[in-house]
Amino acid sequence: MAPLAIRAARGYCGYMPVTEINFDGIVGPSHNYAGLSPGNLAATRNRGAMSQPRAAALQGIAKMRANLALGLHQGILLPHPRPDHRWLAGLATSYADAAPHLRAQALSASAMWAANAATVSPAPDTADGRCHLSVANLVTMPHRSHEWPATLAQLQLAFADDAFAVHGPVPPPFGDEGAANHMRLCPAHDAPGIEIFVFGETGGPFPARQHAEASATIARRHRLSPDRTLFVRQSDAAIAAGAFHNDVVAVANGRVLFAHEQAFADKDRFYDDLRRLMPDIDIVEVPAAAVSLSDAIASYLFNAQLVSLPSGETALILPMEARETPAVWHWLQAHVAGNGPIRHLELVDVRQSMANGGGPACLRLRVVADPARVDPRFIVDAARLDRIEAVIADHWPERIAQDQIGDAQLLDRIETARRALLETLGTVELIDR
Repeated sequence: MAPLAIRAARGYCGYMPVTEINFDGIVGPSHNYAGLSPGNLAATRNRGAMSQPRAAALQGIAKMRANLALGLHQGILLPHPRPDHRWLAGLATSYADAAPHLRAQALSASAMWAANAATVSPAPDTADGRCHLSVANLVTMPHRSHEWPATLAQLQLAFADDAFAVHGPVPPPFGDEGAANHMRLCPAHDAPGIEIFVFGETGGPFPARQHAEASATIARRHRLSPDRTLFVRQSDAAIAAGAFHNDVVAVANGRVLFAHEQAFADKDRFYDDLRRLMPDIDIVEVPAAAVSLSDAIASYLFNAQLVSLPSGETALILPMEARETPAVWHWLQAHVAGNGPIRHLELVDVRQSMANGGGPACLRLRVVADPARVDPRFIVDAARLDRIEAVIADHWPERIAQDQIGDAQLLDRIETARRALLETLGTVELIDR
């Protein structure tokens, strides 16, 4: 059966009322700076610093409110159980007996970065007319490698409708880091698009986290057309400079690709392929002479949310650090003044996340779908955010120092805080998952 016929059979009548939904990870109550990610320069630089879980989570809520004010659809993904006692049990230990590095890895709140939750292929791109989601395995980093079971449980709950197909992780050893290494270009969200999988091979002293075989597996699993699927290698220079994911040096939305000059190993071939598949594409390339890789990575210029506003115009949701980096802000102002395709700049304060190496785009998983097909417990409005904010204010620890990660009272507070949130949202079936 042809894709259009499949969609009609599913009740879409040839038209799919899909839109972009940004699912932000709520920053968990165990948010701390253990510096667990080699290649993530911010996380390494702030290792051992005092974290502020409550402020971090409230900053994330404020970002979601700002998205709603722009007229965007907003969803949430929930904190994972921490410490991860099941993972530790698999290592034949307990939190009380575990070595310090295992304690830190079991307590990590890195699931807050929802861009690493999964890779998403919207229904207009797939042969069966369903939106496919493949949970990321994150096997490259020990502290992230045990996230996928809890993420999968949430995806299976949020996207249980027949409009979706939720898949388990790509088998190891092929590392998959989710949407952070995946981009989509399209004339409209409900039209067939071009899906771009970015993989790495080397990065000097740092690991390349996305394996080409993982990307190819997901493309086959999601039943994408080979004619509209591109596999692109990230440049060695970008990885070596600290671009541990593609979304640190490139982002795409609609007809716009926004990328650093040094993002890709063979950009000329990549750009030629894009222009062949989408002649009216807007490739917005930031020259290295204007913004260095180091400035781009420090400011997270490209780890911004590139979004379509209800007006049809394109906006860039940026961290405050972009305005505080002179070369970056100068380039952005010149682009907007020059009537470039990015028409609006929106600044958000996510400094707690930034200090651990995650900007606005890291905090969200972009899903193009009909919001009515999503479990409503994972969709938010202002009133629902009020309820979440109240739980955070009452239960999230104000500060966590690294010498506290073994403190029994802190662990009890972390577990109590998550339980309170899940009870408030009516997702109690996830308490032990």
